[in-house]
Amino acid sequence: MKFKLLLFCSFWMLVFSVSCNKDEISFDAPSQELSFSRDTVFCDTVYHQVRSETYAVKVYNNEDKDIMIPKIGLEKGAASLYKINVDGKTGHEFTNVPLRKKDSLFIFVEIAPQATGPEAIAEDRVIFTSPAGQQHVTLFSVVQDAEFFIQTPTNPNVLTSNTTWTSNKAKIIYGDLTVDQDITLNIQAGTKVYFHKNSGMKVAAGGILNINGTQSQQVIMRGDRNDTYYDTIPKNWNSIRMAAGSLLNMNHTRLFGGTKGLDLRQSTATIKNSFIHTFQEYGIYAVASTVTANNLVMNNCGESAIGIFKGGNHSYTHATIANYSGTMGSLNRLGIFATNEFKEENGQIVYGALQNLNILNSIVYSDRDNSITLEKVGTNQFQYLIQNSSIKYSGVSGAGF
Repeated sequence: MKFKLLLFCSFWMLVFSVSCNKDEISFDAPSQELSFSRDTVFCDTVYHQVRSETYAVKVYNNEDKDIMIPKIGLEKGAASLYKINVDGKTGHEFTNVPLRKKDSLFIFVEIAPQATGPEAIAEDRVIFTSPAGQQHVTLFSVVQDAEFFIQTPTNPNVLTSNTTWTSNKAKIIYGDLTVDQDITLNIQAGTKVYFHKNSGMKVAAGGILNINGTQSQQVIMRGDRNDTYYDTIPKNWNSIRMAAGSLLNMNHTRLFGGTKGLDLRQSTATIKNSFIHTFQEYGIYAVASTVTANNLVMNNCGESAIGIFKGGNHSYTHATIANYSGTMGSLNRLGIFATNEFKEENGQIVYGALQNLNILNSIVYSDRDNSITLEKVGTNQFQYLIQNSSIKYSGVSGAGF
């Protein structure tokens, strides 16, 4: 019994002795410069009073000792449009920030700006001050003034009078924005229209959508995630849906990054000098519609750049359709698909005449064996003409012509 008691006491005395002699952590002033995962943070284009996504910078201590960074702060201090988070705390300035040897810490950056004009540059620097010298990481963002169109349970988000959008403010759409029956929306040169996730535009029967870009001032219509990463990612928004009897006139427009681009339902569209790309399903999805397109460029659409259903009347002149995709390999990726049948939402199959499909002086390619697929069903008219054009074609069995 005495032996066990002696052994027990000896054990705890040893533990106490070791704990008393344990090295305490001490932090010294840096004697070398810090290193960073990047020297500049390019934030996404942001809009008036809308907080950006969060960006990260990693700070490395390359020394063989624990250091205490005397000061980390924004150069513009509390007047900065940016905020930083250091070691779990948000603010503009931090002192005595510890960093273990051969270790790193994250600094998180975001911006929630106040716009002072249609478009401006927001720039600041995160300053690191220590005996080893002053270092910095540059923060850079484009700030746009914006007008918001937000659909809510109490606000259907409908334009009920003729409206003109100019380029003085970006247009941000949350939910669906509807152009009411017999109403005209004019979008002037240089205007930027951004759609939030699962948002889109609808033009009701008799409505008119005029998109009036110019060669030097395109109209941009895309998702509201403006980082260049999203330039080649589809499904950031839904579509522009044109109801039966509506009219679209589109010139010098870049339309990209959604599920469908133009969703035409027994409507009429005239498209000139435009670029439509990066849609999960179709760039142009036309049901019993009339489309006249000149000088059109299309690519990177999952099912087909152009999908023609229930016939219609179509003409594509001086079009370049090169539907290659590195991100949608499991989908069909056709250049043009045309059929005279259509499955309605209730499951009923309906048919219509393809009065004309003219492909003139154009290029149609894809990474499929046949870039064009024509499917005539039933006895309806199915008229097409491919003239003075270069297409990828392997045979009638796959292409249907």
